[in-house]
Order: sequence, then C-alpha cells, then structure tokens
Amino acid sequence: MLTTDLVENWPGDVEGITGWELSDRMRAHAEKFELPIETREVTGLSLDGDLKILATGKGEVSCKSLILSTGAQPRPLGIPGEAEFTGKGVSYCGTCDAPFYRDKVVAAIGGGNTAAEEAHFLTRFANKVYMVHRRDELRADAVLAERVINSDKVEILWSHQPLEVVGDQGGVKALRVKDLKTGQEREQELDGVFVFVGNMPRTGFWGDLIKMDGAGFIIVNHEQETNLSGVYAAGDCCCKLLRQIVVAAGEGAVAAYKAQLYLEDH
Repeated sequence: MLTTDLVENWPGDVEGITGWELSDRMRAHAEKFELPIETREVTGLSLDGDLKILATGKGEVSCKSLILSTGAQPRPLGIPGEAEFTGKGVSYCGTCDAPFYRDKVVAAIGGGNTAAEEAHFLTRFANKVYMVHRRDELRADAVLAERVINSDKVEILWSHQPLEVVGDQGGVKALRVKDLKTGQEREQELDGVFVFVGNMPRTGFWGDLIKMDGAGFIIVNHEQETNLSGVYAAGDCCCKLLRQIVVAAGEGAVAAYKAQLYLEDH
C-alpha cells in the first residue's frame, strides 16, 4: 500500500488517495487509540504452546494470542539478467523508481491491475513504455486497462514472453522477448525493466508451523483462524480470492475480534 501511487477503491475516497497518505492515516488512527508500535525483525517463532514466543533482534516477545499480517512481496520472473540488474535497471516498484527514468524508455511486464496501474504511472516520466504481456488481452480491471491501451506513450507487446534482461556495467540496455505466436525472438532496446507479475507471501520463515497452500499463502477459515489455537492471520499473506486493502482491513477486524474472544475464553 505504501508504494501504491493512487488507491481508487478505498471506500469514501471518491477522488482517490495516495497509498502513502492512506498508510499514514491508518497509523495515526491506531496511535490515537494508544496502540504501541515497535519495529523489530522477527527471526523465529514458537507457537505450539499456550504462550506464543517471538524471537527478535531485541529479545523475545511473548503473547497469548497472535495475528500474522506479514503481507506479500513482488514475484520475480526468474529469467537471466533479472537478479544481476536488480537495482541497476530492474525494479519491482514503478512509484518508487519511475523518476529515475525521466525521458527514457522502459518495459512494464505483466497484465494485471498492478501492471496496468504502474505502467500508466511510468508514463509520467518515461518517453515510452513497452507493456509486455503473455496473453492477447489484459487481466486488469477495465478502467485500468483502458488507460494504458489508450495512452500514446504505451505500446503493448501482446503475446510476448520476456526471456532475458540484457545489459552491461552501465545497467540495462535491452530486453530479449519472444513472440509466442510466431516464435520470433528479438532484443528491444530500453533503459529499464519493471516487473509486475504478482506477489509471493512473506511466510517462509516459520516453516511448517502453520498450514499453507502450495504457493505459501496461509490457510484460514472465515474467522481468520489458522490451524493453531490462538493464532490468526489477515491480509495479503492469506489464501483468498481477492487481495485489496479493503479486504485486508476487514480481515484485520475479524482477526482482532477473534483474538479478543480467545483471550476472554482463556
């Protein structure tokens, strides 16, 4: 949310709101009710007893109930050159890095809501945006898809697959792509590559303690309960149909209420 340029589906904000502003409002709202906020890195979990223990770099934290809301992170393409040039021309956040590509040529890879939104944002800075998508139509919502399709700065490479990020010590120079209909490969000269092909849950560090699906998302029921007593989950780390801020907020409310009931019963 913090790096989203414009949130247009948060109820009540008719004109839209920046992700940073919405995030800041939520934090201020929580602090109004005297919620203590601490920044620590959790390095280990012990969740099988009545007392849940979190190991952190600043000592242990113990609790009787726990809500996991660790979110998700961008999914890499896994093609040659991607890791090598990450931070040197390959990015996963248009709203973070777009200003570095003013008057340049970039590629936006993906076809969903995030890809369409970020590709449109990139046009504020870049002279040209090549949107690379494996299919012959975008999966993004109609309003987002129309923006990029109708933009004179965006050229969509339909039915194209990225094969390799090409560059040298100076950074990214081109993206090698394959036309899936003809089989032809070519190098498209450009200055940066932005990857928007989905997210991976930040759930790997607790191993097999919590039941997850094949993609690593936490399995919860309609009351946000995990397979462990007193442990709940909410937000983009959960296995579900729709990942939006309004959905995560609702799940957070349910998880908090269930944690309250659990504490009252124990």
